[in-house]
Amino acid sequence: MDEELPVNINVNVFDRDAMSYGGYLYTTNTSLSSWLATQRTTDVILQTGCFAGRRVLDMACGDGFYTIRFWDHSAPLAMTGVDAACRAVQVANVNRQNRPIQFVVGDVHALPWPDNSFDVALVQSVLHHDDNPVGIIREAFRLAPEILIHEPNGNNLGLKIIERLSRYHREHREKSYTSLRLKRWVKDAGGQVIYQKFAGFVPMFCPDWLARTMKAIEPVVERVLLLNACGSAVMVLVARRVV
Repeated sequence: MDEELPVNINVNVFDRDAMSYGGYLYTTNTSLSSWLATQRTTDVILQTGCFAGRRVLDMACGDGFYTIRFWDHSAPLAMTGVDAACRAVQVANVNRQNRPIQFVVGDVHALPWPDNSFDVALVQSVLHHDDNPVGIIREAFRLAPEILIHEPNGNNLGLKIIERLSRYHREHREKSYTSLRLKRWVKDAGGQVIYQKFAGFVPMFCPDWLARTMKAIEPVVERVLLLNACGSAVMVLVARRVV
């Protein structure tokens, strides 16, 4: 796979982060909110049990923060991470140490592996950055019969406000989609959703006092029907290819 790819503003800003911080801002800073949010995301993805004993492709793996944790805690058969941000991939290759994870640079819309090269494809927090999210889902289903999608919860109106007010969100072109839209994209790409979960409540980069308060409320938000769909920070979908 080529080490250099045509870049766009999204790739540039993530490469800038990787060079400036030695990884992405939310995976390398010491704020309580980032730690709580990334830990909840890690937990809710691991709880699906999708990776154990399987060949896993992490599409848009970034700096490898999550990929490495999934390797350490889910016992996959093999793990491959791919991302268009070459500086971030360099960070991932350093951070993997002696783990047998393969990190490579590539375009997640058109990857070089044959059909069904993997058992499951992880599509984590990339659709909301991309101009062709359905193309990514189609490519995921080409490479694996099962995919796991993790995205910001676009049903959450509070998140829409953060996307407009937060400098980080604006610089990184952060946006979010509703669960209904994601399900429609999965269907259009030839898949069927078999699992859905809304989780988390702590927004990244908020003050520690607010992070503690929202973490205390988080179990209630996750447990109450409708409130979880409209108030949770993220959503996870597992889908299988049907055509």
